[in-house]
Amino acid sequence: MSAQKIAFCFPGQGSLEAGMGREIALAVPEAMDVYRRASEASGLDLVRLCFEAPEAELVQTEVQQPALVATSLAVLAALRADGFEPDVVVGHSVGEFSALASVGAIGTPEAIALVRERGLAMAEAARERPGSMAAILGLEDEAVETLCRQILGVWPANYNCPGQIVISGENDAVEECCAEAESLGARRAIKLKVSGAFHSPLVGNAGKRLKPAIDLVRFHEPIAPFMSTVTAKIEPATRLGSLLVTQLTAPVRFTQAARELVHGGVTTFVEVGPGNVLSGLVKRIDKSVRTFSVNDLASLEKAREALSS
Repeated sequence: MSAQKIAFCFPGQGSLEAGMGREIALAVPEAMDVYRRASEASGLDLVRLCFEAPEAELVQTEVQQPALVATSLAVLAALRADGFEPDVVVGHSVGEFSALASVGAIGTPEAIALVRERGLAMAEAARERPGSMAAILGLEDEAVETLCRQILGVWPANYNCPGQIVISGENDAVEECCAEAESLGARRAIKLKVSGAFHSPLVGNAGKRLKPAIDLVRFHEPIAPFMSTVTAKIEPATRLGSLLVTQLTAPVRFTQAARELVHGGVTTFVEVGPGNVLSGLVKRIDKSVRTFSVNDLASLEKAREALSS
């Protein structure tokens, strides 16, 4: 194997697909075993939900999060069965739980149980304090940050890539920010299909509900470095619990984290799980890197050939 430095990236909400993980799980016993253990840990039939359920059933936050993490960890099991390991890992929002399980900081059952609780906590917080999110395309981050300071009740939520930043907040404030962004020259402002103002202070109660469950977990030192998208830094075991609580109300700094990884020598990003959202974002952040999305047998084979060369 070549001396390429490989980051495994784990997707977050919005990457779900009906039937996700089915093809790999039916072909790779280690992947199917992840779904079985994840179903037990979550109290959900994740085999049925991921393989057979329509997208409308999967989209609920409290179902989508354990389904996404289970699928990412099943795909990871297939990569591991071929002998592939990451040099560093990173996750987008709930994908951080997949990333942490991938490097042994927490076990797979713990990760699934935590994201089930996280999803329930976020759904409850969103019902208590309704809000929305929108993607602003074609403006500099600084311009969007300025708007968020000027308009009460809206905050930057996701730094996805240059020219794409997601805002989160109260419905009227998000609408106002979208209109102002377009008047400043934003290419588009797109409301997201989400049930709340995630990664903003509006869902602060979710952190209060999740914290007792996090406090019960003993985090182990990751076997490969974990890049936090809360801080855009490599973080040790002692910080992981508090970061997973902070993460609920803090912005996702994916742009900054990916740039740090490239600066640290990463040349190849492998997206582990459904969809190809992160691969697209990484290419917009740095065109010089290679990206692969692994989510079915064809893409697994493509990654296998590329990573072995």
